[in-house]
Amino acid sequence: MPKAPNVIVSAYPQANFKVAEDSFARSRWARISKRARLPATIAGLLLTVQSQAFLPTPESVVTTGALADETQPLATKAKIIDVNPALTAASKVTNQGTKQVAKQVAKQVTNEAPNNSNATAASSKASTSAVANNAEQLLMTWRQQVQADNLAQHTTWRRLLYFIDDNKSIFTKNTNNSMIDNPKFFLSATGQQDSAAELDATLVALAQEFTRARSTANTSSNAHIAANDSVLCRFPARVKWLTDSLNFHDAQLQIDCPKLDAWMTELAPAQLSVMFAEEYLDNPISGFGHTLMRIDSAASAADFNQIHHAYALNDTVDGDSSDNFILYAIKSATGRYNNLIEIDPYPKKLAEYLKTDERDSWTYQLNLTPDEVQQIMLHVWETKDLALPYYFATDNCASEILRLIDVVRPDEHLLSQLPYAVIPSDVVNLLQKNQLLASSRFTPSDSSVRQAQLNQAKQQAKLTSKDQLGYHQLSNSEIEAIKSVDSNPASSMATDGQTLLPLAIAASDNNPLDRHSLQRGHIGIGNRGDNSYIDVGLRAGFHDTLDRPTGFHQFFDLEGLEATLRFYDNHNDKGEQPRKVELQNFTLIRGRSFNPVNTAQKGKTWGASVEATRVNDGSRRDGTDHLVASTTLEYGKSWAFGTPATESSGLISAEMPPQLCYALATGAVQGGRGISKGYRVGAGVNAGCVYQINNQLRAQAELQLPYWYHGSSDEDAQGSYWQPITTLGLQYDIDKKQALRINASYDWQDRVDANDDIKLAYMRYF
Repeated sequence: MPKAPNVIVSAYPQANFKVAEDSFARSRWARISKRARLPATIAGLLLTVQSQAFLPTPESVVTTGALADETQPLATKAKIIDVNPALTAASKVTNQGTKQVAKQVAKQVTNEAPNNSNATAASSKASTSAVANNAEQLLMTWRQQVQADNLAQHTTWRRLLYFIDDNKSIFTKNTNNSMIDNPKFFLSATGQQDSAAELDATLVALAQEFTRARSTANTSSNAHIAANDSVLCRFPARVKWLTDSLNFHDAQLQIDCPKLDAWMTELAPAQLSVMFAEEYLDNPISGFGHTLMRIDSAASAADFNQIHHAYALNDTVDGDSSDNFILYAIKSATGRYNNLIEIDPYPKKLAEYLKTDERDSWTYQLNLTPDEVQQIMLHVWETKDLALPYYFATDNCASEILRLIDVVRPDEHLLSQLPYAVIPSDVVNLLQKNQLLASSRFTPSDSSVRQAQLNQAKQQAKLTSKDQLGYHQLSNSEIEAIKSVDSNPASSMATDGQTLLPLAIAASDNNPLDRHSLQRGHIGIGNRGDNSYIDVGLRAGFHDTLDRPTGFHQFFDLEGLEATLRFYDNHNDKGEQPRKVELQNFTLIRGRSFNPVNTAQKGKTWGASVEATRVNDGSRRDGTDHLVASTTLEYGKSWAFGTPATESSGLISAEMPPQLCYALATGAVQGGRGISKGYRVGAGVNAGCVYQINNQLRAQAELQLPYWYHGSSDEDAQGSYWQPITTLGLQYDIDKKQALRINASYDWQDRVDANDDIKLAYMRYF
């Protein structure tokens, strides 16, 4: 039998094909009849096509196919493994020429197949062997490159596997294991502990799928691998990064991933943004604010108000609603609950914040490339169903956003720049610091829209009074009609709930990018009774009513993990010198939620605290102060008054009046060794006002009127008594990071040894 043209296949994918001279081929084939040379032609050609098709196609050749089509869905692009080996000009010509010959021979094979079954079987066996050999050679080449580039320890690869090298969690710090213990997330049995083993297992699986796909593609032009559970369908982000790192392109490798394709087609991600919902104390779990990711399609990216074309990616706690609040909070803080990745239509999620909670939101477009957006979403696909422990303070909605960005920006190390506690507004500020925010948009809550309408109505009433030279104000019924949710369903969202209305009111002064730093330290000097002291304190977060208000909801008041030490001098006329150093207070949590009844806010006014603090025991004559554990609950009403801030833009302000007064019924329980009977319970009233003197100066005055009960009395101690205390605070902001504060108090109970306490402190926010 005549010999087919010689085809030399190199041991590596980069080898070129050597084909006999055209003149030699013509002279050899001219001496053989058409029927006699057909089996050899088919066998040689199929072997050539199989071998050449298996080898990577040069990127310069793959320019008009699916890879170059920028209009195809992102999911279709994601499943094409693209790499770029260099081929010589001769191999390019051979590849193109082989494809032309294949088309001509295919017709002959169809007509004469019955007479060529043996040749076909032989060629099939030969081609299968060639493909397998070259697959092994390709895998060997990949392994060499992986080792040379140390890809197994690359930051991105380890982050894709949840090896969080930069994490600050006290529960996973300094561990070399993936945070995920689900075996379905790994191809290697030791993948959780060994990123190199997982990478090699991925290469093996990829080479096998590549071999099958190329064999299938050349035996049937319409055949594809339908494999939702293939490595490419399960872990598209890993495969994309790995093939990009190996510079491996192959436009003919098509693996059908129906589930992934449908998911990506539905989301159609073109742009990502971070949405921040302001702090909301009426739901304590949301007291620190919340962040989620907005997934924009091309339509919603072009028009911010077309939210029905967008989706919300939300990482939240998958808690048990049957647990009481205390148990729920403990489990959320200690990882006893898992996280839950929710992907909902954006209008539905946004309505929860604007309408249900009535929280203003700020949306920040992320400065990411289209490829980075696609890679983040592919990574979300491969991780969205994992059950990871949820830690309220460290691994939460905000940290997940940073982790996703860290995957595509390995040099940023965003997570490592945060302290142990991850606060949503800290994340927004960190993204701004690293120039990852491209733009910002304000979306007012329903209560802010109604407040703007109320401000406008009052302003018009005042102008009418001036025009008519008489006194006129809105009636109570008019005010109630404006601020009532039932009678005035005003909203930023259209009535169908699918789009946002054009912004017609001024942005509130609650952009978290403008806020002070949440951590605060202070040093002060003061005098208590006849003793002078130096006061040193530290607060982990958050904000009180005397702090600079810009960047927070109006009258926001929430503090956590605050401690103060006092160093007393040696002067004591009574000969009972206190200890040199005293813990003045340690606050676990303390806060108040103010919703003035004469504004559009619909919530209640209440407060709570859990702390250790020093109190004067008024049950005994010349009673001294003692450190006690204290729990307090408050409930009452508040009122806002004054003139809301005016806007130079001419838009209506949604701010409430700047001054606040409140009256709260209180109940408290305190316990400690120093006080009479070791405990006391109290009930009373706290009433006060917060006054915004100007943008830099604020004052707060309060009267506390508790009635304390210790139990049965004896000769030396009273069993119950009133203990009125007045307090005054004044803060002047030097700048965004510095302030001076004066605190003064007077205890009107005449049985205590030190009635007055006054302190001047320098405050530093960091």
